[in-house]
Amino acid sequence: MASSGASAVFVAVFALGAALLPVYYAPCSGVALPAACGAVLTGLVVLCLRALRHRDAGTDRRVCVLVLGDIGRSPRMQYHALSLSEHGYHVTFVGFLESRPHQDVLSRETIRIVPIADVRGVLGPELIRYVTKVILQFLQLLLVLLTMETQSQVLLQNPPGLPGIAAVWLVHVLRGSRFIIDWHNYGYTIMALSLGHRHPAVLLAKWYERVFGRLASRSLCVTEAMREDLQRNWGIRATTLYDRPPSVFRETPLEQRHGLFLRLAGICPQLQGGSDEDGAGVEKTLFSVRDLADDAVALRAERPALLLSSTSWTEDEDFSVLLEALEEYDGVVEGGAALPPLVCVITGKGPQKEHYRRRIDGLRLEHVTICTPWLEAEDYPLLLGSADLGVCLHTSSSGLDLPMKVVDMFGCCLPVCAIHFTCLAELVRHEENGLVFRGSRELALQLKSLLSEFPRSEGRLGSFKRNLQASRGQRWDDNWNQTVLPLLSPP
Repeated sequence: MASSGASAVFVAVFALGAALLPVYYAPCSGVALPAACGAVLTGLVVLCLRALRHRDAGTDRRVCVLVLGDIGRSPRMQYHALSLSEHGYHVTFVGFLESRPHQDVLSRETIRIVPIADVRGVLGPELIRYVTKVILQFLQLLLVLLTMETQSQVLLQNPPGLPGIAAVWLVHVLRGSRFIIDWHNYGYTIMALSLGHRHPAVLLAKWYERVFGRLASRSLCVTEAMREDLQRNWGIRATTLYDRPPSVFRETPLEQRHGLFLRLAGICPQLQGGSDEDGAGVEKTLFSVRDLADDAVALRAERPALLLSSTSWTEDEDFSVLLEALEEYDGVVEGGAALPPLVCVITGKGPQKEHYRRRIDGLRLEHVTICTPWLEAEDYPLLLGSADLGVCLHTSSSGLDLPMKVVDMFGCCLPVCAIHFTCLAELVRHEENGLVFRGSRELALQLKSLLSEFPRSEGRLGSFKRNLQASRGQRWDDNWNQTVLPLLSPP
């Protein structure tokens, strides 16, 4: 499939070599050296650009979706790829292949995954390592994008946008492919979490995003607050595409819950079903029981409450807030409060996971169990649809993006306790579909309040769930069709 792109690169290399020939032969022929070089070079550049911009009958139906990160942990970009495929586009999905993408992405004949490698193991001082990594990633992206068939559009996730935005812009210049930036956040604000806002690298990253971001053919963003910020501060006109849950995020039927709980018990032994007091005719988990005689599944009356949080284990999520709240909850139950035991499942991968796992291992909890599994893409929505309460600790480095995990939780009618930040009200409505907290003490109070009548559904937790069931919003497909599809046609 990449033959035309590879041919274009060959022509470019040939052009460079051929352009040097006048240096050796022009003096002997009596032709002025600058004129000869200029004529040959101009002709070969034109030839090279024509080869790079070659379009065939299928070009308009080809789109490259690019994320300079793990495809398996980039759900929004996976949804983009699936939506493009649904509308007859052939998608080349470029990114790191560290976690398995969703099975729907893997099974689509019109989605081709092109893995790229993260640049690691560069030696030298920190600044030299970083600059070298950026240069190598830039060259890798150019090689991949210039050797594939010409794409009508390149849809790029930002962040991370360094060096992706510059590489895609150069491909746009060379090949004529329009490029769209999907602004999930600002990369420079994430860097500022560890370096500070006045660090030279952060200031350079901010300049880079602002300058190269303006060069995009189109821009998408995740909130109205971000759209206004892009327009006001950087002069970038963006279209808001709110994250919406795809249809796979829904309340999980009892039979599927039971199967999921069995799989979870295999990953986290502390979630196994307990004693065999009910005899050999039943199959039990900590939360559910199946009667093997008639295959009927029911939730256990004395089950613990299932609390769920998902994370990328990055610096914009302080999980000490949740751990401190769980310690307080455990102490209250130990003191005799009529509250259920609690199982807290925290899913995800990321750089700070081991730090928090060590901290979790050091806790002495009697009535709270914490496990941190990595789930396959197909099991994650089943877990959301099986949980009793979600917790979100995403604070947003810019204050302008919204947590997709809450979007997915709401798709499963799962009430949420979410930590406060600037534009959270665009998603979480306090006392309607969940609660907003500002620290561990307030979160602990909310957990005690919401779970005080568990597992009965008459209390606040049940009220939030009924509100979510009654106000099921737009799903991803309809939202994407209305917002993004019109942007793909030529201006």
